[in-house]
Amino acid sequence: MQNPIYTIAKIAEILNADAKLVDGEVVIQYLLVDSRSVLVPEHSVFFALSSHRDGHGFINDAYVKDIRNFVITDQKYISQYPDCNFLLVDDALLALQKLATEHRNQFNLKTIGITGSNGKTIVKEWLYQLLAADFNIVKSPKSYNSQIGVPLSVWQIEAEHTLGIFEAGISAVNEMQRLAEIIHPEIGILTNIGEAHAEGFSSKKEKLTEKLKLFAASELFIYSPEYVTELGLKDIPGKKQFSWSSKQAADLQITAVEPIKGNCYLRAIYENREIECLLPFKDKASIENGMICWATLLALGYTPEQADARLEKLSHVSMRLELKNGINQCSIIDDSYSADISSLAIALDFLNQQNQHAKKTVILSDLFETGRQDRDLYTEIAELLQQKKVNRLIGIGTHIALYADLFKFETQFFEDTNAFVEAFPGLQFSHETILVKGARRFEFGRISKLLTQKIHDTVLEIDLNAMVGNLQFYRSKIKPGVKMMAMVKAFSYGSGSFEIANLLQFHKVDYLAVAYADEGIALRKAGITLPIMVMSPEESAFEAIIKHKLEPEIYSIEILNSFLNALSDFDFNYPIHLKIDSGMHRLGFDQSEVNTLFEVLKDSSKIKVQSIFSHLVASGEAEHDGFTQQQINKFKVIADQLIEVLGYRPLLHIANTSGISRWPESQMDMVRLGIGLYGFDSALANNRGLQTVMVLKTTVTQIKVLEAGETVGYSRKGVMPNGGKIATVKIGYADGYSRAFGNGVGKMLINGQLVPTIGSICMDMTMLDITGIDVKAGDEAIVFNKEHTIMQLASDINTIPYEILTNISQRVKRVYFYE
Repeated sequence: MQNPIYTIAKIAEILNADAKLVDGEVVIQYLLVDSRSVLVPEHSVFFALSSHRDGHGFINDAYVKDIRNFVITDQKYISQYPDCNFLLVDDALLALQKLATEHRNQFNLKTIGITGSNGKTIVKEWLYQLLAADFNIVKSPKSYNSQIGVPLSVWQIEAEHTLGIFEAGISAVNEMQRLAEIIHPEIGILTNIGEAHAEGFSSKKEKLTEKLKLFAASELFIYSPEYVTELGLKDIPGKKQFSWSSKQAADLQITAVEPIKGNCYLRAIYENREIECLLPFKDKASIENGMICWATLLALGYTPEQADARLEKLSHVSMRLELKNGINQCSIIDDSYSADISSLAIALDFLNQQNQHAKKTVILSDLFETGRQDRDLYTEIAELLQQKKVNRLIGIGTHIALYADLFKFETQFFEDTNAFVEAFPGLQFSHETILVKGARRFEFGRISKLLTQKIHDTVLEIDLNAMVGNLQFYRSKIKPGVKMMAMVKAFSYGSGSFEIANLLQFHKVDYLAVAYADEGIALRKAGITLPIMVMSPEESAFEAIIKHKLEPEIYSIEILNSFLNALSDFDFNYPIHLKIDSGMHRLGFDQSEVNTLFEVLKDSSKIKVQSIFSHLVASGEAEHDGFTQQQINKFKVIADQLIEVLGYRPLLHIANTSGISRWPESQMDMVRLGIGLYGFDSALANNRGLQTVMVLKTTVTQIKVLEAGETVGYSRKGVMPNGGKIATVKIGYADGYSRAFGNGVGKMLINGQLVPTIGSICMDMTMLDITGIDVKAGDEAIVFNKEHTIMQLASDINTIPYEILTNISQRVKRVYFYE
């Protein structure tokens, strides 16, 4: 089937809305609930939801960002924006859910639904890793499991998907039924039942019963008996059940859990025989989540051997618990993801894994939403801290302080976070591991910041979520069935190597492309299994290319013959890619060489032409559109001639990043996405629709005050006729900050203000003129970010963003963020 098309008029019909339409034929692809998250405004509809803040208050923000389609409940806005489409409904959230339900019902999709108190996101992400080889999977992004998150997740379903994995979370009765109708899971997974969000329920049984409504119509239900003890067998959902347990009889009965060198070895009884698996984790939470995934694979029909092979390759999924270096040789565990007994126990297990310090301190806030009486709650917490051998508790909040007598070790209490911050200079923290665990309302990020050691390195931060967003932006522009090749040459444009390739593989691009064989070999050694095209294959590397199953670009008769010679000992059709010179005049077969190429191809059975491609010279520049059209036409003629000779059709591709944006007819069978992944596209005004992926930052080393007439740097190039103040920062041309930025050409952001360079750029340092600005040693200096862009830096020294990015030295530490 094809993907359904939703015009705004069609959506009005689905929602039974009172429609005030200017253009009912506008096609809607994106559902927005946040006016800050606009990708493609012309194909988006904004739902003015009312939750903590009235979404109607953000209509103007959305309008300024070119949104012209709205679902509202207050009709007064219709007259204020006469050029917009408005759908007037009684409840915007119900409308969002109804639209998602209608979309879900268009697909006969096998779906896994996941609920529980903890572990939903990890289990979902791990199942994606485990099943991606066999299914085209759509899944909840991040932790989108709420009344809003679930419909946004389900809206992602497209015709090519063969499996959906969605998580659902609730905090009160009568919430799950809506989510069940939206997800409609064929397979149900219950992770566990703990105390998170318990205050919305009268009892644990009520909470469990409400959660299990998700699986009322499921064919298969996967669970642990320990978490459904309140129910009778007749109340357990699913036409078929599969149970797992480490404590009692079950379909998968785990009999041994043994830590082995950072991993965990599991043995179990399954179908009356002993089986085993290895998990690449050892903490309690990961082991339980791994057991759930093990049970799921077996319940889905995978053999124990297949399950073991896949589980041992699982990779860590980062949540919000983060280990950092702290002040005075401390280690800080920052965990504000959830605040309940179960997550506290998990965090304490992690605390006990950190053996670098003998002393263990917990900074803990009042816990809410547990559904427990305070004395019972803090009695259990005191026992838990004692059991986990915590040496010191710092309690923050009026409730925990009332039960100070329960804690039989060193304690200190503060009324709120402000009181702790004020007392901080007099508190002693040294050579200890500190767990910072607090409910979000206590803003424990302030405490973590005080305790965390300030890092003075020059760092390139890479936002992988933004990169995925850019990938999806371009996917939205290509036609169904068109494949995507991602360019990861030149250290992925300076952003990294296997880190980026892993992300792209995770998000199922079809091909990767590198410049040289050694780049491809490094990716293979890092576990990248995607097809990889080598764009500049050297004859000396042919043996390695074949060994590592890389696919060379063939651009001349000489290279083709040399590669055929290298294949003399092989019998298979080795994949190659033919480069046609349609006008770049860099590499590739000219029209005059095509006949010779025909003769070689006709006589060779050693190779298979995987693709035929060319490169557009100026696809982003309107003044060269005539030449671009000539390139496309020329390429098509030569490609058709080659296909006739070959007797089969390879993939055809000519569109680069700007080609995707401006030349739909150039998409053919595959497109090559390069600099667009990183947030740059010369065909888009101000890179509209793309997200900033990278931030380069450094720190101030020293401040100096200079007298009038003094100079700065080598050859006395920096002159301060009136004197002033300079800051030295830890970045220089050896880090990739070009000497061309010297003497005021370049600027950096410090404390929100742009300051110019002064003097020549040094190998490891740069001086900035900070006269009149309050700056101190240790302050952060932003070389480029969303506000002070790479585009501006490139313009300052008359170059292009590619050069700025690829010049960043590998000695600059890369830090990757992915939620």
